Amino acid sequence: MKRDPITTTYDKPPAFVADCSRAPDSRESLDRAAHAALARLSGGLSPAALCLAVFDWAQHFALAPGKWIELTAQLAQDNTTAPVPVSGDPRFAAASWNDWPYCVWRDGFLRLQQWCESATTGVRGVERHHEDVVRFGLRQMLDALSPSNFVLTNPAVIEETLRTGGANFVAGRQHWIEDLTAMLARAPGKRQPGAQAFMPGCDVAITPGKVVYRNDLCELIQYSPSTDTVAREPVFIVPSWIIKYYILDLSPHDSLVRYLVSEGFTVFMISWRNPGPEDRDLALNDYLSRGVLDALAEVRKRCDATPVHAVGYCLGGTLLSIAAAMLARDARADELRSVTLLAAQTDFTEPGELGLFIDASELATLDALMWEQGFLDGSQMAAAFQLLNARDLIWSRLMSEYLLGRRSKPNDLMAWNADTTRMPYRMHSEYLTQLFLRNDLAEGRYCVDGRPVALSDIEQPMFVVGTERDHVSPWRSVYKLHLLTHNPLTFLLTAGGHNAGIVSEPGHAGRHYRCGTRSAGASYRSRHAFFNETEPTEGSWWPRWSQWLHEHSDVPVPGRVLDDALPDAPGTYVRQS
Repeated sequence: MKRDPITTTYDKPPAFVADCSRAPDSRESLDRAAHAALARLSGGLSPAALCLAVFDWAQHFALAPGKWIELTAQLAQDNTTAPVPVSGDPRFAAASWNDWPYCVWRDGFLRLQQWCESATTGVRGVERHHEDVVRFGLRQMLDALSPSNFVLTNPAVIEETLRTGGANFVAGRQHWIEDLTAMLARAPGKRQPGAQAFMPGCDVAITPGKVVYRNDLCELIQYSPSTDTVAREPVFIVPSWIIKYYILDLSPHDSLVRYLVSEGFTVFMISWRNPGPEDRDLALNDYLSRGVLDALAEVRKRCDATPVHAVGYCLGGTLLSIAAAMLARDARADELRSVTLLAAQTDFTEPGELGLFIDASELATLDALMWEQGFLDGSQMAAAFQLLNARDLIWSRLMSEYLLGRRSKPNDLMAWNADTTRMPYRMHSEYLTQLFLRNDLAEGRYCVDGRPVALSDIEQPMFVVGTERDHVSPWRSVYKLHLLTHNPLTFLLTAGGHNAGIVSEPGHAGRHYRCGTRSAGASYRSRHAFFNETEPTEGSWWPRWSQWLHEHSDVPVPGRVLDDALPDAPGTYVRQS
């Protein structure tokens, strides 16, 4: 009998994804053990994937004499009159880099960097993913060789050494010892010195509230009102479980939760439990059913069955979009009044540089490592994110703290970033394969309860936020939701990166945003047209979003007072290490 190819793709995972419903046989266990051993040596990266990329590029580059001529001409031009782009590179910000001989070393390095960029791009016949991998790998090597990383070729270090009599090296050595000790201890609160000064419930995550619901996967926090009346519709926030929830409730001055409460909203937030090896079989749909849907039911129960303003951040936004599509499919769309997605992808065809780590070979290696551990550790995930922006997050920091002896001043965002979490094996494998690799959600293959969900079923108005310098959820990828839906959609692009762009409180210097709205059923406007035709507005985007929420809310009701007998926020799960 002929099989239905579409139905088959719903249920058939790629060969490297383990079937968690059955125990592996001895051959599978042996294969996974070999992959896991390799993954430990390579930091979770696949040497095979890198070799394939280099071979693809090298083979086609060898057959590109026109490219050789172009690169030779560029090399000759670079040594004569070509300008060197220096502005914006923090490694060479000191004025002394303009002095001889440091300017020679700097300009030579930047020209080499430009030349290598040209050599690894535009080679006819190279697969795009392989091109990206080769360019990324070469950039990592060049960043390590930058003259800013060495004492004798960095004028700022030499000046500081002369000024302090070498005290900068003494301080740098102490910083190195502190960081090494914290890394070996694997204590999240000590990953960055000074971060332990910002503890949840004491310095951050201190907006008054109560834990109103708890199961084995999450706690639900309801925040106390600070206004006499509130919008009838509550705001229900689903953060990512890749991070601790209090990125949205940092210190009082930059807490999005506190801001929403002050704007007259009843705010609920999920706090996810930090999983351990025993949670290896938690699935993505467990986070949907026992996380989002159970918490949503409790929110509506406590607010007289009122439809809610649902908000999702990062992976929490991706999961919320699945939930909204599922509710629409099951004739339960009236449970949501609106949907807001903050730096969240729904189409993964352009995941940015994070896609460098997503191919069949890489996922086979990572899958084996997670199978052995039962989870993906936060430090392993943090290392991948640091590589994406190694120039600023690794090399510039090492120069400042170890060569100049200067510690970055600790802040709440630094403390939160050090407070890492873990990813259950099964959930993370499903997320990477079904969403990142196969793009099942955008293409209508992602199933909930055995039936696919479609984002085009969502009718509620949406507010979607992207950030200009996002390495995790590039705004061009976030913008693709316009192609998958036909409902009213307001898209806002704000300054900053994946985290700092969202934590953009009023009064924060240097902030701006662009905002445009597509009415229901309107024709598509490209992302380039949006960016070029939409004038930037100075300031924080929070007031613009608050205004939008109020515009989509019903008449106010008295502030919802919490029972004093309930446990206080931030609860217990956020304190798990």
